Amino acid sequence: MNTLTKMGRDLGDWLLRSLRWIGFIFIYLVDSLILDLATTHASQPNLANRLVGTMLIYSALLLAFLAWRYNKQLRANNPRGFGRTKLTSQRFWQLMGFFVLMMAIQRLWIVLTSLHILSSPANQTAINQQVVQFPFWNLAYAILFAPFVEEMIFRGIFLNYFFSKNTRLMNFLGVLVSGLIFGFMHANNISFTLLMYSALGWVLGIAYLHFKDIRYSTALHFLNNLMSLI
Repeated sequence: MNTLTKMGRDLGDWLLRSLRWIGFIFIYLVDSLILDLATTHASQPNLANRLVGTMLIYSALLLAFLAWRYNKQLRANNPRGFGRTKLTSQRFWQLMGFFVLMMAIQRLWIVLTSLHILSSPANQTAINQQVVQFPFWNLAYAILFAPFVEEMIFRGIFLNYFFSKNTRLMNFLGVLVSGLIFGFMHANNISFTLLMYSALGWVLGIAYLHFKDIRYSTALHFLNNLMSLI
């Protein structure tokens, strides 16, 4: 009976954490939806400006909430020792190594697309169209804001919610699963495009575990988005 009770509690705890994490995704999607609406109404400056103002306030609140939640998690349970690590010359070159790896994945992606082995990612195509319609705010959102939020949700909060034990197996599974979910959120279907997005997510996850500081994976994410849009 005690075993069944414990299993029930563990299952209930897992479901609650899952719902909470899905909630983080939902509030992030609401923010991007506001920007989508502003982009759609770019030809109506007054309405677009009001929507951008709403987005900026919402984005600030979202960032503050996620940062608070992430830090609260680390204070409660942080077996891997995540925190702030000083940027040294060694860590800088290691960071550049991760960046080169991400660029190699991007380059392979471009080659496969040019050879018509892969189709152009619908997500990237949509972003490019939005940038043309409403350039400044879509560029600022994709390059500056999205990396912070996505790293906290897909790496920081996710790993601490579901793969908090500091073992090789948990680290491997955490990076694998978080990368796949990251890929699916960008590709929305089972395809080689999903694999490419997931590969980028895996690099970011490994970097997060390696540096033990979410600022490093965020910097990588920022550089990747910048180069993709360029």
